[in-house]
Amino acid sequence: MTLLQINRLSHYFGGLLAVDNLNLTIEEGELIGLIGPNGAGKTTVFNLVTGAYRASEGEILFRGEDLVGKPPHAINARGISRTFQTIRLWNMMSVLDNVRIAHHGQINYTLAEAFLRLPRYRREEREIEERSMDLLRLFKLERYAQEPVKNLPYGQQRRVEIVRAMAARPQLLLLDEPAAGMNPQEISALMDFIHWIRDEFHLTIWLIEHQMRLVMNICERIKVLDFGATIADGTPEEIRNNPQVIEAYLGEQAEVH
Repeated sequence: MTLLQINRLSHYFGGLLAVDNLNLTIEEGELIGLIGPNGAGKTTVFNLVTGAYRASEGEILFRGEDLVGKPPHAINARGISRTFQTIRLWNMMSVLDNVRIAHHGQINYTLAEAFLRLPRYRREEREIEERSMDLLRLFKLERYAQEPVKNLPYGQQRRVEIVRAMAARPQLLLLDEPAAGMNPQEISALMDFIHWIRDEFHLTIWLIEHQMRLVMNICERIKVLDFGATIADGTPEEIRNNPQVIEAYLGEQAEVH
């Protein structure tokens, strides 16, 4: 079943065309990649899907509903979560508090109830803390619950960011360069981790990545952008052997298996 349908999507920054007539269909349960040179428009696409930018042209249909013009919190509430190219965590706060904050879209108590610490506020905050700890246990991060995020190794911070995205109970998870800054051993662990997330939570995952070893080994389908336009779309094998992709982007990376 189709989860996300992007039709004729274009976006301009002033007179600069950043995304050019993008068309893409993502089915439930897929794990697909979006690759291309720096400046190809990849993160812009994620920003358009999540409402950080409003598309200049085209439509973004999530389960048949057009997301164009909806604010990020409304899109997140409909089932789309993301991580960022640069980790965006509250470094001085604990791991647990970083995950708790991500539940803000699920609360029902009022500001007055929170200020007066009325029963509904206390009950919902207790449930949020329990759900947050359940997620940390599931992702094997519970021992860091009270640790400030800044004290964690880089790879674990990336995990916390993914857990925070998972707190919103997404159907579609967007990962923007999840392997950035990781060493080969951490990348190997990340590949297993992403597969586990997809299978454990029955998620659809769409990722941007420059690490071709990761992309070619876990993605079932890959779309390639160059200067905002699609230059290829296919299986990892088709992308690896596509002359236009090799010339524009892969180069020696085309030999990665």
